[in-house]
Amino acid sequence: MSAISEMPVLIDEAVDQVDRSQVAVVIPTCNARKYWTALSTGLRLQGLPPSQVFIVDSSSSDGTRELAAQEGYQVFRIDRRDFNHGGTRKLAVDLVPWASVVVYLTQDAVLATPDSIDLLLSAFEDRSVAAAYGRQLPRLVAGPIEAHARLFNYPAKSEVRDFESRHTLGIKAAFLSNSFSAYRVSELLEVGGFPSDVIMAEDAIVAGRLLISGWKTAYVAEAQVYHSHAFTLAQEFQRYFDTGVYHRQETWLTERFGGPGGEGKRFVMSELAYLAHHHVHLLPYALIRTASKAIGYQLGLRKSSLGAEWSRRLSYHKGYWDNLTAV
Repeated sequence: MSAISEMPVLIDEAVDQVDRSQVAVVIPTCNARKYWTALSTGLRLQGLPPSQVFIVDSSSSDGTRELAAQEGYQVFRIDRRDFNHGGTRKLAVDLVPWASVVVYLTQDAVLATPDSIDLLLSAFEDRSVAAAYGRQLPRLVAGPIEAHARLFNYPAKSEVRDFESRHTLGIKAAFLSNSFSAYRVSELLEVGGFPSDVIMAEDAIVAGRLLISGWKTAYVAEAQVYHSHAFTLAQEFQRYFDTGVYHRQETWLTERFGGPGGEGKRFVMSELAYLAHHHVHLLPYALIRTASKAIGYQLGLRKSSLGAEWSRRLSYHKGYWDNLTAV
């Protein structure tokens, strides 16, 4: 998609209450047994009927589907080769035609409180809000670099964004994470739903489309999950390579919201200051990581010159390239 045009939206400003019986929780899984106890415990505490939880499983071999069925969840199996960050979530919307709101979780996101989902849904009391995402807290075992990334990207203050927010937030205005998010189904479909041909960031693409179309998105800091990753140096390189690929593919996003340079510099300065105050011995390693991410991103922008085989080798999401070559 190369461009998005503004579409005027007439919005009723009255308070809107979400009908919990029309809320579907969708969780893509693949060999999720090691996360299952924490995941299912958090879900049970939310008070939603198990029949409203949909597990879209990528052919797990560790008994994930059986565990989900025992909980009373709806289970749908797909071939592992068919998984796609956007396409699989798009499929899930088709599975719940009765839902007015879809909540997305990842299998390793642990709901932090019994009202995490209700707090996230409270964003929709504002009828102009079409999508919302919650705060991701670092895992209890997270190291300093892992913890800082979550503290920087998911602050303690909630925020509602519109298209004008790009003037102060830049590309961060379109940030949204499907590790813990919710969408009004009608508005999600209005902007075309999740794209099925992207390597990553299907959530940010939809957020950008919604903002351009006149809707708002909300960050709800009170709605919380525990979710973070201890990526290795190589994995960070690969993930930023994929970010470059995604920005090259979705050029409209950076054209309309601005490039990632300003936000990237702000993150680096924040990380260095955080480590200088608490873990000064990690500063050299952090600088190496920063350089690795920058190189990966620049190479991702040049994916066409590298070709599909080299791009696959450098990528974190290798299945994306496998599907490309299979077409």
